[in-house]
Amino acid sequence: MRYLIIFILAGSTLFAKLPEGFVYLKDIDSTILQDIRYYSVFNFVGKRVDGYKINKCIITEKAAKALHEVQNELLAYGFTLKVFDAYRPQKAVNHFYRWAKEVNDTLTRKFFYPDVDKRNLFKDGYIAEKSGHTRGSTVDLTIVPLFVIKEESFAVKFETDILNFDDMSLDFGTKFDYFSSKSATQNLEINYKCMINRALLRTMMEKHGFKNYTLEWWHYTLINEPFPETYFDFDIE
Repeated sequence: MRYLIIFILAGSTLFAKLPEGFVYLKDIDSTILQDIRYYSVFNFVGKRVDGYKINKCIITEKAAKALHEVQNELLAYGFTLKVFDAYRPQKAVNHFYRWAKEVNDTLTRKFFYPDVDKRNLFKDGYIAEKSGHTRGSTVDLTIVPLFVIKEESFAVKFETDILNFDDMSLDFGTKFDYFSSKSATQNLEINYKCMINRALLRTMMEKHGFKNYTLEWWHYTLINEPFPETYFDFDIE
C-alpha cells in the first residue's frame, strides 16, 4: 500500500495545475484532434514558440464544452475538429511581436506570407501585442474527414519543401496561419468548394456560441467568454 501511495503522488506532478476555469481539451473531448503548431517548428516563426512546453491544448472549460457540442455533430457525419491553437500565453504573443520586428528574418515567408510585406503584418491585422487567445476562449481549428486520419510528425523542417505538407484538412483555400486576404473567411477569390467548407465550419461554430474573426477562416472566439478582460501568461505544460 505504501508503494501505491508513492506512485499516485509522483504521478500527480506530471501535469501542471491549471488556473480555475481552464482544462486540457482532451479531458472534455478526447476525440478532437490536436496539432499544436506553436509547439512545433511548423509555424510562421519557424521555431517552437515561448510558453509552449507540451503538445497539448489548454482552453477554458466553457469553450471546451462548446467545442464538444460541435464535435458531436461533426462526428455524426464522418468529420472531426482539429485544433491548432487555443489558450496562448502572453509570452508567446510577445515572441510573435519580436519576430515581426525582425524584418530580415524571412525563413518562413514562402509558406506563410508570400504576398505580404513583413513590415505590414501589424498594420494589416495579422500580428498584435494583445490576442484573444490569451484570454483562453479563442481557438484556431479546422475540419478533417475521419477516413484520412494518419499519424503526423513534428519533424517538418523549412529546409525541405513544406509547401506540399498535407495536414489532412478539408480544403479551405489556404493553410492555417496564411497571412493573406485569401484567408479572410468570406474572400471571393477562393473556389466554390472552399467557400462551402468555410461556411460549414462557420455554421457549426456559430451554432454553438462562437464568433469568427473575419480575417482568418480558422479563428473563433466564444461570445460569452468567461475571462473577457484577463490576459493570462501561464505556460502550456
